[in-house]
Amino acid sequence: MFKIMQNGVNRLDIELSGKLDSEEMKVALDELVGKSKNIENGRMLYKIIDFHLPSLGAIGIEFSRLPSMFGLMRKFDRAAVLTDKTWLKKASELEGALYPGLEIKAFGMDQKAEAEAWLSS
Repeated sequence: MFKIMQNGVNRLDIELSGKLDSEEMKVALDELVGKSKNIENGRMLYKIIDFHLPSLGAIGIEFSRLPSMFGLMRKFDRAAVLTDKTWLKKASELEGALYPGLEIKAFGMDQKAEAEAWLSS
């Protein structure tokens, strides 16, 4: 499951759980692009509840859209990731290095208040 919710003018809250297949990845990326359309200097709160690696087809869809994802990520300045998996925390912060101008910081699931404060600062 991949849910994207608008939270104010320049913020998206994203929730990921389970495993994404290629069709779900297409829908999720289309929705992400659509909901990000008018965002500038945006913020994201990304909650990873129960992560499973996406299917190979879903990864292929994501890679095929990588150029447009770079453009999309320029709309955002900060992203907070909530997860209890240590390796996902490290991977998400490493991903921040791939997107110039986007700072990604990971927090534990019990640190939502800290993540919210960081996003607002």
